Amino acid sequence: MKRWIPWMVAGVFAIWIVASLRPVKVREGRDTARFGELPVLLNGRVQPFDSMARNALLSMSGKSAVRIEGGKKMTATEWALEAMFRPEEANKRRIFRVQHPDVQGLFGTEKAGLELYSMDQLRPEMEKLGEQAQRIAGTKKEDKTRTAYEKDVVHLYDSVVLFHRIKNSLQPEGTSDFASELNVYQESIPAGVDALQKSEANQEYNKENLQAMAGFFRRYQMLGRFAYPLAVPPLNPAKGRDDWKNVGNSLMESMRSAEIHPAIRKLAAISAAYRESNAVQFNQTVADYRHWLESKNLVPELKKGRHEYVFNQFEPFYKAMIVYVAALLLGCIFWINLSEPFRRTAFALLLVAFVVHTVGLIYRMYLEGRPPVTNLYSSAIFVGWGSVALGIILERIFRGAIGIVVAAGIAFVTLIIAHHLSLSGDTMEMLQAVLDTNIWLATHVVVITTGYASMFVAGLLAFIYLVRGFFTKNLSIETAKSLARMVYGIVCFATLFSFVGTILGGIWADQSWGRFWGWDPKENGALLIVIWCAIMLHARWGGLVRERGLMAMALFGNIVTAFSWFGVNMLGVGLHNYGFMDAVFKWLMGFVVCQLLLIVLACLPFRFWASFKTRDQSEGSGIASPGTTVVPANA
Repeated sequence: MKRWIPWMVAGVFAIWIVASLRPVKVREGRDTARFGELPVLLNGRVQPFDSMARNALLSMSGKSAVRIEGGKKMTATEWALEAMFRPEEANKRRIFRVQHPDVQGLFGTEKAGLELYSMDQLRPEMEKLGEQAQRIAGTKKEDKTRTAYEKDVVHLYDSVVLFHRIKNSLQPEGTSDFASELNVYQESIPAGVDALQKSEANQEYNKENLQAMAGFFRRYQMLGRFAYPLAVPPLNPAKGRDDWKNVGNSLMESMRSAEIHPAIRKLAAISAAYRESNAVQFNQTVADYRHWLESKNLVPELKKGRHEYVFNQFEPFYKAMIVYVAALLLGCIFWINLSEPFRRTAFALLLVAFVVHTVGLIYRMYLEGRPPVTNLYSSAIFVGWGSVALGIILERIFRGAIGIVVAAGIAFVTLIIAHHLSLSGDTMEMLQAVLDTNIWLATHVVVITTGYASMFVAGLLAFIYLVRGFFTKNLSIETAKSLARMVYGIVCFATLFSFVGTILGGIWADQSWGRFWGWDPKENGALLIVIWCAIMLHARWGGLVRERGLMAMALFGNIVTAFSWFGVNMLGVGLHNYGFMDAVFKWLMGFVVCQLLLIVLACLPFRFWASFKTRDQSEGSGIASPGTTVVPANA
């Protein structure tokens, strides 16, 4: 029976993951999922309404769904529908994240920490919030130099503006019957245009017709300024598939053609059905719009929207992160009681999470049509994936749950980092021009990122060596030697990939910028990793460090790698400054301090180590005498 426990547990998690692919429950009879799949153009790429809504919610509240009464949740698509067609209801939803207590004080509350507010709660103090945001913008301070209060004010103000734009995405906010308004508008176009032409020619004209046209002009001009996505597709995709427009600008063009774009009328019909709570009519109008898109040869856009919607519902990286945590806990439990079923169960879960992680990575590559690493978000996803692959190999060779804990630990941390990076907006946005070269994305970026993953694996192995050796008594001499062999092998692997990746980056730079090397901060960071790997290997080969010294150097390798991956982007200079993320700065500094403290512990004599109090004291701090020869294979 014990033989089947690991696979039974893994099967339960697999069923939970697969269950997320089941069709979304229809709320109030409306098939909102089909609406969520409808394509729009935003951030330079075609994406479904669901992605637009999810990214907006993540930016505003840090969550991809809205909690409503009774502990239930409203999906991102349902929230977007409500915001666009029933804004009076959407104004009651708590979606605005406020973190700083002084910002909360603007709204008469004294709660400390993160708090969510609704538009109705913010409205009485909107004038004050606008004044504060304008004052901060007037200082012309860069975001990284602003105080926490200033950042929170600007974020809240930007969130309010974004919410206002979403409410005006498909029709002017507050419109009760947009379909009827469009009929009136089209009927007034000929007379209004005639009155306008006569007025410009100083001829007698109908003032009422001109005033009516001017009213529509101002209304739709404002809509054109604020509408968020480009929701009106091209009538003739063969002439340009990217020729999308927002509703306001398309209606402005109707003044010349005297014909309203059919897509706008379809969307207005969806609006009417939603406002009337007519589920049957809503589902039918959504289906009609989909059929119209198909008839206009926009099938690729529909397919893209449907596939990305499924990806959003699947949430592979979130689910993989949960399974990684379970594997990590079981691996640590194994170290406590050495019960083999715990280790095998942890390994089975690691495999399940790795499969989900891999599927998510490949699915994302398919959606983007790009290699796996295109920005900081995707690099975090890939570093975690590469670390798990190495951890699985280590576990198959050495066993003992070390590979499991290393793989699951790094994967969990990198996926958490990726989640926080996703709060800044669309993670599949158009590439920076310098990155828009598939051949180099598939070589340099992937290879150098694999080097990052390898260095973090070596660093976490050193962390396990230190924690188990210093604080517990369960690190045996044999396990310690196995850890040293693992670190040595991984560093060799990291050296190869970091060096090759750096050379490929130089070739890319030569083709893109006309020089192989320019001492750019990102280039220097990559070089630092190669140099540190070489120093570690030479120190080990020459007998300058032994087992414990190698571990201390691997911990410092974590600092070098973290600085090269994130730190150089925070300098705000250089041609590689496209991935700036100053919010990570405090976490990066905390990580560096932790690694330095661990290095200090690693240098303490063995008499302070719980596992090695009786170990030969001649090893001292792990630094061998000058004449000592150390053979890496026997480390």
